[in-house]
Amino acid sequence: MDALLDSSHLVRAVARTRSAWRFHVLVEAANFADLRRYLGCARADVLVDDMAERLRQTLPEARVRAVGRNLIELDVEDDSPDRLVATMLAACDAFKAPLDLDGERHLVKIVIGGAVGAWNADEVLLAEEAEQALASAREQDRPVTQAIRALPRDAMKLAEELSVAIDRGELVLFYQPKVHARRQEITSAEALIRWQHPTRGLILPGDFIPLAEQAGLIHRLTLWTIEQAIRDAEVMRSHGYDLRLFVNISGQLLSDDAFVAGACRMAGASGVDLGFEVTETSVIRDPESAIANLQRFADIGIRVAIDDYGAGLSSLAYLKQLPARELKIDKLFVTQLTSSNRDPLIVRSTIDLAHALDMEVVAEGVETHAALALLTVMGCDMIQGFLISRPVALDAFITFMREDRHRRTPEVTRSSFNRLAATWKRA
Repeated sequence: MDALLDSSHLVRAVARTRSAWRFHVLVEAANFADLRRYLGCARADVLVDDMAERLRQTLPEARVRAVGRNLIELDVEDDSPDRLVATMLAACDAFKAPLDLDGERHLVKIVIGGAVGAWNADEVLLAEEAEQALASAREQDRPVTQAIRALPRDAMKLAEELSVAIDRGELVLFYQPKVHARRQEITSAEALIRWQHPTRGLILPGDFIPLAEQAGLIHRLTLWTIEQAIRDAEVMRSHGYDLRLFVNISGQLLSDDAFVAGACRMAGASGVDLGFEVTETSVIRDPESAIANLQRFADIGIRVAIDDYGAGLSSLAYLKQLPARELKIDKLFVTQLTSSNRDPLIVRSTIDLAHALDMEVVAEGVETHAALALLTVMGCDMIQGFLISRPVALDAFITFMREDRHRRTPEVTRSSFNRLAATWKRA
């Protein structure tokens, strides 16, 4: 029997709390159309049940489900990610012998696609990866025994290193302040994770957060971030600064009940003011669960902020349902504020909309005094960006607050942007 085997798009990660990996394997009868013509539609329609029974006998540890007329899902947990291929080969071997169909022996030719992820990997992602692997297997022009296209070698190694980095203390939080535009007071700060790699140096989140999401590590990483932010808030409080600290929450986690329960437990026991920033597009992933879980956060006093508003598929239908108290205008609009005709109109209308929904507005990416002036006149509540401060480590952030550096604006610059603000106000 020929079998096309493909385990492309493997999702690799290192599980911590359970030494288990999850395999999601799709087994399809490639010659189903030929068998149906010979057996007839009625008998062919229950062929998948015979196939499922053969797989249960071959792989008793697997959860086997028929999900289509000629398609079967297998879910297996194992201690080694490398055993995915062995599992798929065992499924192939199950059909080397013909099936007995009403007294006649028929050979079923199969194609297989599989994906592997940590035990807490995103189920939807895992299913999509297996479907892509199956599609790749169908497209093969000759039978193969193995065709693995995993994550790039460097990315796989980085994912493995990230798992242990959490335990080794290689991660650190930097803080970027949010300043009240009119009072010129630091009211809160956003916690931004950094990885101090022992050989690669400082690794920015854009280089490892997507990898953590793909490898099923984002749950652990975010809980670590919340825990560390709570510790850092207590250090700030000991220096006389009682700020709300915001943590970014991945869209994957908004429908993860275990994560939500853990985050609520940590926040509730801490006595620290916390905020969670989520992108509006992440809510679209599973609106019902996301909105319900965001409400759980809000009910225990966690302030919910909508991040990157305007950069994605912004929807008033979702926005009005979210228990959010802050809306962050994406820096895409803020950086062009004084050089575009349309961006000021978009920003002003967004500010008015947010205020109508009883939300405060944060403008991120503020880099010039002119932009600060316009935002202040437009009624923007808080400012965040390099004009105030880059993200800095905890000690530097405490020094920044102690020296009131956010108030240092040269008089000549202040005079010029005040004139610009007056011009906008007259307009």
